[in-house]
Amino acid sequence: MRRPAWAIWAFLLLLPLLSGSAAMAEEERNATVQRVGGGSQCGEYTNQATEDGMCRLAATLPQLDERRCPDMFRCTDEVSYWLHQNDERKQQVASLKETVAQVREELRNHRHRIKALELQRDDRSHVVNGTLERRLHDVEQHLAQAVSLLHLQGALILNLQNQVHNLSQLVEQAKKSPGCLVNVVRPNPLMSIQQDLHPEIHHMRNCPIDCASIFYNGVRRSGVYTVVPSLAGVPVEVYCDMDTDGGGWTVIQRRLDGSVSFDRTWREYRAGFGDLRSEFWLGNEHIHQLSGQGDYSLRIDMDDWSNKHKHALYQHFSVEDEERRYRLHVSGFSGSVRDSFGWYHDQRAFATPDGGDICAEISHGGWWYGQCFYANLNGVYYRGGRYTPKVKGHLGPDGIVWHSWRDSDFYSLRKVAMMIRPRAFRKRPSP
Repeated sequence: MRRPAWAIWAFLLLLPLLSGSAAMAEEERNATVQRVGGGSQCGEYTNQATEDGMCRLAATLPQLDERRCPDMFRCTDEVSYWLHQNDERKQQVASLKETVAQVREELRNHRHRIKALELQRDDRSHVVNGTLERRLHDVEQHLAQAVSLLHLQGALILNLQNQVHNLSQLVEQAKKSPGCLVNVVRPNPLMSIQQDLHPEIHHMRNCPIDCASIFYNGVRRSGVYTVVPSLAGVPVEVYCDMDTDGGGWTVIQRRLDGSVSFDRTWREYRAGFGDLRSEFWLGNEHIHQLSGQGDYSLRIDMDDWSNKHKHALYQHFSVEDEERRYRLHVSGFSGSVRDSFGWYHDQRAFATPDGGDICAEISHGGWWYGQCFYANLNGVYYRGGRYTPKVKGHLGPDGIVWHSWRDSDFYSLRKVAMMIRPRAFRKRPSP
């Protein structure tokens, strides 16, 4: 292969230069101790050429005491020391970071545990506090009931003592007289005695058994009198109406002004409550004893808030005993108002709010309920006629209702009176 002429000439020109460079490299390889750094002995270095035509600088640094090397050589021990210290610091920093991360994780776990304990404590405190509050409330209720019962028992004992005294006087006077003493005064005229107070009481004779008997005895004035129903033989105070339709009526219920609450228990409806000269319920047991001693009629007088008066008359009326839940028997209607009582409430048992009857609970009174009523004369006394039940969440009407009066369950009457007398009563008895 032939080379161009210009290449041969270039080679011939560079040959002396290459020879000079090789000579210089040889001198440098043979160079020995050099002095640098202002005359202080800092070390040895050599300058050698490599096979590839590059120069290599090699230096040997001695152990120096507090002497600094030139910047170009740097003291390797000091550098190594600080590099080592730097590595240790890095490891310490990494270790600290890992420790901090672990501490943070433990702190987070502790916070979760503390939160859980606080929640548990709050729950337990709430449960304990709720239990203690309920127990305290129950204790307070029991205490209030006990105090009320104590007062009631004291009043009952006092009343019973007075009744025993009055009845003893009645028996003594009855033994001395062929007639029967009436108008026995007692502190509570509606309190009856179910026990045998005196064996001689059953030997009383010629006593009025109802207001019709008192009428026949010549009494023509309405008021409170004592009668002795033949079924029980125990005197009971009653109010006698001697004015309405010829007189002789024994009043068993009356509403006038709302002064007496009729939201009562079974026991109260059985014994009777209220004031005979105002509003009252005579008592289911007394009504049973009176209506069961013969054939009785029932009259109901009613007034609305426009002073309109109407009445209902039933030829047959009676109430069974407590064992049969004072079941009602009423029939033979007539009167100036359409019937809302007999056709629906006949054969119904008596119910009160404390007996679990939903109609009695809704109506807040005792009555002969069906589902629930077309007439309820023992309901809540509302003034003004039309009403809205006062109790929140009510399920139905609860006033003094006679449905056919206004064709409404939400009109409450102003005055009501229920009274009975023998069906064979003679308004003008023969001499």
